[in-house]
Amino acid sequence: MTQRDSNVTQAEMPSAGGVPLGPLSGYRAIELCSTVAGPACARLLADFGADVIKVEPPAGDPLRSMGRHKDDVSLYAATILRNKRAITIDLKKPDGVKLVRTLALKSDLLVENYRPGVMERLGLGYEDLSKENPGLVMVRISGYGQTGPYSKRPGYGAICEAVAGVRHLTGDPDRPPARVALATTDYLTSVYAAFGAVTALLARNRTGRGQVVDAALYEAAFAQMEAYVPAYETTGFIPNRVGPNLPNMAPNSLYPTKDGGYVLIAANSDATFKRLIEVMGQPELINDPLMSSIRTRGSNIPYCNSVVSAWTMQHDGIAIEQMLLVAEVPVSRVYTMPDIFADPHFAARDMLPRVPHPQLGELVHPGVVPKLSDTPGRIVHSGPDLGQDTRQVLSDDLGLSASEIADLFERQVVFEKPAEA
Repeated sequence: MTQRDSNVTQAEMPSAGGVPLGPLSGYRAIELCSTVAGPACARLLADFGADVIKVEPPAGDPLRSMGRHKDDVSLYAATILRNKRAITIDLKKPDGVKLVRTLALKSDLLVENYRPGVMERLGLGYEDLSKENPGLVMVRISGYGQTGPYSKRPGYGAICEAVAGVRHLTGDPDRPPARVALATTDYLTSVYAAFGAVTALLARNRTGRGQVVDAALYEAAFAQMEAYVPAYETTGFIPNRVGPNLPNMAPNSLYPTKDGGYVLIAANSDATFKRLIEVMGQPELINDPLMSSIRTRGSNIPYCNSVVSAWTMQHDGIAIEQMLLVAEVPVSRVYTMPDIFADPHFAARDMLPRVPHPQLGELVHPGVVPKLSDTPGRIVHSGPDLGQDTRQVLSDDLGLSASEIADLFERQVVFEKPAEA
């Protein structure tokens, strides 16, 4: 069944054990994705109640080999595939494509991140599917979008950051462009894609028709350049790497501490700066012509940072935090993972929930984001094994008989465990 009626109150929403299933309960999504951006988008949908069926090739999504493993369990797959069902279908076989097509025709959403043109070659393009399922919303995630001269290029998040100008701004000015050790552009694109999916479903409530959500990695990265686009066109300003500093603003940087760590201090207003220098025991700095206003401090960042660093190096990071927080100056030590696990705020906000896992007993996940007051998302289960739900989906969702299912397995159109190497 697909979700067609949006006029459902919270009190009427389906529940399990008295717990609402989520605002996207009743919507079915097919995930034809690999690595990060697509699976992260579908995970957002699943966290808020959508029934997400992840379709994988016989060898599995490459993300199952990414990150750390415990007892041959991919810890990354266990989190990014949470709340989903997993089936394994060989799309190189016509009957495999037919199965996916049948699932798509019974679904509200199809999330895919193949290179543009692949879905059309498989006979799974939007124009084709929407003829029989006009309400289908197809979320298409790619490096450069579905149109334009670069559309057929292969694109990963890191590559698209370079094209978008983001990589040029990452790192220190006297060193080559650096990278963040995270798939930041993939995750940013996944949020835009999920936002587009939900927006398209809202539009469908009025029109009855679905549409294509075209989410490009390079455009998600480029969206962060908002401040610099008009500045370049109007003034010719070309931004460059500034390291840990905030352009035209000081003190707002990383400062070394006595115990060998760093604190980030952001005194972005005159009032906050006055509170900072009071804690530093140097209130007279407000009369320093190089530090007397936001504009003068922003024009003398190295000098301002040197003064603050001289003070921070006299104290341990925790002590600096305590002093500045009392004075309401934004500050934080630079956390490591042990700091995060020990921090009471992460626990209070349920950002490190423990989720049962069939092999590992339990596994800590990153919590659900964002927090909704009336219809919160939740984690029902960790990510499934490859092909774990193949038989159930074929039977319950597609209505195939036991003999039909057995035939598909025998012909290796579908699988319920990793294919033999």
